[in-house]
Amino acid sequence: MQKKGYVSFVLHAHLPFIHHPESDDYLEESWLYEAISETYIPLLKYFKKLVDEKVNFRITMSMTPPLLSMLDSKLLQQKYIKYLNNLIELSKKEIKRTTFNSRINKLSNYYFERYSEDLRLFKDVFKCDLITQFKHFQDIGVLEIITCGATHGYFPILYVNEKTVRAQIAVGVQTYEKYFNRKPKGIWLPECGYIPEADKYLREFGLEYAIVESHGVLFANPTPIYGTLAPIVSPEGFTVFGRDMESSRQVWSSISGYPADYNYRDFYKDIGYEADYEYIKPYIAHNGARVHTGIKYHRITGNTDDKDIYDVQWAKDSAEMQAGHFLDSRTAQIENASKYMHTPPIVLCPYDAELFGHWWYEGPYWLYILFKKIYYDKCNFELITPSEFMDKYPEIQQCTPCRSSWGANGYSEVWLNSSNDYVHRHLHKAGDRMCELAYNFRNVKSNLENLEQKILELKNQKKSIAKITSTKNYKNLKLQLRALNQAARELLLLQSSDWLFIITNNTMVDYAHRRIKDHIGRFTRLYNELNSGKIDKKFLEEIELKDNIFPDIDYRIYL
Repeated sequence: MQKKGYVSFVLHAHLPFIHHPESDDYLEESWLYEAISETYIPLLKYFKKLVDEKVNFRITMSMTPPLLSMLDSKLLQQKYIKYLNNLIELSKKEIKRTTFNSRINKLSNYYFERYSEDLRLFKDVFKCDLITQFKHFQDIGVLEIITCGATHGYFPILYVNEKTVRAQIAVGVQTYEKYFNRKPKGIWLPECGYIPEADKYLREFGLEYAIVESHGVLFANPTPIYGTLAPIVSPEGFTVFGRDMESSRQVWSSISGYPADYNYRDFYKDIGYEADYEYIKPYIAHNGARVHTGIKYHRITGNTDDKDIYDVQWAKDSAEMQAGHFLDSRTAQIENASKYMHTPPIVLCPYDAELFGHWWYEGPYWLYILFKKIYYDKCNFELITPSEFMDKYPEIQQCTPCRSSWGANGYSEVWLNSSNDYVHRHLHKAGDRMCELAYNFRNVKSNLENLEQKILELKNQKKSIAKITSTKNYKNLKLQLRALNQAARELLLLQSSDWLFIITNNTMVDYAHRRIKDHIGRFTRLYNELNSGKIDKKFLEEIELKDNIFPDIDYRIYL
């Protein structure tokens, strides 16, 4: 069948930076471990399976700097291994406990095998390094990895001080280059939060395109000729792709979309809430609160509390059927659109990566089957990445995209409302103060570099360096530089959109409030100590250990 258009899948892989070397009691760290087992490892397995089967496919993923930093953490890697060992131990007990019911017992064995395989892959095959695994698929050309803001800071709020937006972009690009040894072409704007003011900074750091919400394109000025079926380019020369609404509803909606299928695994029915308390206590939260374990025995069944037992094969059957439906839907959509377009349409399908596997357990398998169908079956489109599309079709209509986000109701109310508005004055004040520090201490790093160059020269000449290294000036400069860089880290962590989102959605609110308070407090203390010339070295060492994101940061990005 003649190819008349393209479909582009973009998965947004992001988690807030959660790193607590001081304790094992933080339930929030499990967000990473669940995502690894339910989303990242399954995606890697299916990517490999597609490559091994010689299926030509394309997919795009953002991997945000906080996620990359956590995946690279030796501490969190070891904690993930401990998490898996606990689940393997629990699933062994479940095999024994569920012998009374053959269907449930079959699932107990399934979980034991799955978590055992996760451990084998993570430790023995991947060597605890998931980043390199994803990089491999980018290097062979089937995956395009794009970047994001440094800590997922929400641009439509931060732009009152544009230097803070520029810093989010700069650190996002630098982190990407560190892990993938190339420059990113695209960016997932945090929360798809588009503002025209950011375009010049996105271009400054070599970025070419971003993903935006549908109305960011549909309400552009002038109105785009082809709606979201073609990208548009801003007056600053920055290209945006808009989310396709039709395909989004089919996959995203938990009510009418594919994840609502009655045969799929029910996310909420978990033995962490249902097993005998004394039995399950060693495997739930340290404070005794019941939480998800990941072992779930029921399918969605329908709008009833009387849930049927989950069947892996039934779920796969549903996924295969729905992959066919999605294929047919896109074929019809592209057939219709191509009649009215002078360039082939592109249907952009952006989703949270965690939808695939974590929330929709069968999602990675659905993607695998869909990609095989697109390759082998008769359809009128191909998979493509946004950058490949831009290379093929560089003639793009110029429009000014609309300020927008993919939050509820499409703008900024998720991140600015009566439940979280107290944060914003601190965000803006800290941003202004960081710029002030960068300016007032602008010579600290260069002065230190000059001294270290002299030290290197003396070493090469086999002369004593004690005259320099023992001076108060040298020691003060080193301490000041550490404090300035840590202040930048604290500001970036404070700016994470996740804390505002969590408060609005009333999930883990106490933790979000604590993180906001901690980062404001740490930043303000560093600001005051730098200005007073009295830096508490012990305090600095403590927060450097906890908030150790971006080890190569340079505070001068705020100049």
